[in-house]
Amino acid sequence: MAEGVFPQSATVSFRRPDGEVQEGLAFSRVTMDRLRTVMPWRTFRWHAGQTHYSGIYWSSTMRDHVIYESRLELSRLLLADFDPAVSFIAAQPFLLSAQVAGVARKHVPDFLLETDRGPVVVDVKPERKLADAAVRGALDWARQAVEQRGWQYEVASEVPTVRLENIRFLAGYRRPWLFDPGALAVVSGRVVDGMTVCEAVAAAPELPAYTARAAVLHLLWLGRLHADLDEPLGSSPVMVAAQ
Repeated sequence: MAEGVFPQSATVSFRRPDGEVQEGLAFSRVTMDRLRTVMPWRTFRWHAGQTHYSGIYWSSTMRDHVIYESRLELSRLLLADFDPAVSFIAAQPFLLSAQVAGVARKHVPDFLLETDRGPVVVDVKPERKLADAAVRGALDWARQAVEQRGWQYEVASEVPTVRLENIRFLAGYRRPWLFDPGALAVVSGRVVDGMTVCEAVAAAPELPAYTARAAVLHLLWLGRLHADLDEPLGSSPVMVAAQ
């Protein structure tokens, strides 16, 4: 761990909804209530030949768009949006500053999540970069500052391929206004533990197959149904009704 970082010496700066910057606030005193309305600290542009993949993702958690600056960030954003424990997502929520061993350091985390376990600050880094001493040093002092604040800190790297592809697929069924509540109720009432995805679709024969299938996948996204997402979704052996 880096030395010399204490909650009283760490400060944050953030952008208010009107675009004005609020600078140098003590990190130990900044609450989630204050951070729920922040704008992303950085802006990004698309240009020919850029080496990273930036974009905007519509989050069902936020009912709004959230930015990302790489495909790896998008994968962590998908997981956060899918996680029922997450109730708030902010990208690039603030600039964190501190004196570390007498040197002024600055860092912008990738995401701030509000969860049922408390706030979580997330940095996204490819696994290969975690061997770099400079990268580890930056993450270490940020971790210490965040954890001394009493919040959780996470370094997110690559997500297992099958799990990521399953969640990416289910994200296509995340928009609630596209689904008939009556069809959702019918499918939800017919699914029992142990069904496969295909059996769950067939359990409501009075519905068109495409409607039943979409309802099953939306209920999976909502967490009202569960499947083993570490296996290919089409061959998942178990469909468990949420308790």
